[in-house]
Amino acid sequence: MLNFTQTDIMAAQETTDAHGGTYATTEAHGGAEAGGLPQFDTSVWGGQIVYLLFLFFVLYLLIAKVFAPRLRRVMDERVDTISTAVATARSVQAEASDQAAAAKAEVEQARTQSRRLAAEAKARVTAEAEARRAADEAEVNARIEAAEAQIAGTRDAAMTNVGTIAADTAAAIVERLTGKATTAAETTAAVKGAV
Repeated sequence: MLNFTQTDIMAAQETTDAHGGTYATTEAHGGAEAGGLPQFDTSVWGGQIVYLLFLFFVLYLLIAKVFAPRLRRVMDERVDTISTAVATARSVQAEASDQAAAAKAEVEQARTQSRRLAAEAKARVTAEAEARRAADEAEVNARIEAAEAQIAGTRDAAMTNVGTIAADTAAAIVERLTGKATTAAETTAAVKGAV
């Protein structure tokens, strides 16, 4: 801080330079001969210390009563927000993992149930097919037996008539070849002897 007195201002000398301009010098405060800075002048240190202490106290009060509480409040809100967000994220993550585990259990249960239903359906279809095959086989066997019985009856009937037909045919051949008619008993005896 500069403290000029009336005598200091009067003591400033005017000097003229080579171009005709004038300027004032301040040789009364030491100027070039003193060789120091005004801040190191011990005569003004008392006022500077008072101003320094006053400014320090004002700044301390502003920081302690205004800025620091606001910063603390903002930092506390930020910490609360972050901790709330982290807690919410953890609870959501736990809920999601629980839901994933439940979904996995449901999928596994559905797979087990579908395998069981598929095995039951396969067994049911196989049993139905077996029953149908057995019924069809029984029906076919019954038809075969009926056909065989009919064939046997027809064969037996044909075989009974074969002897008569053979005897009649033999009698007709003998009569044609020899011109003589044979008796039925002779023809039947001859056919039986040939068979």
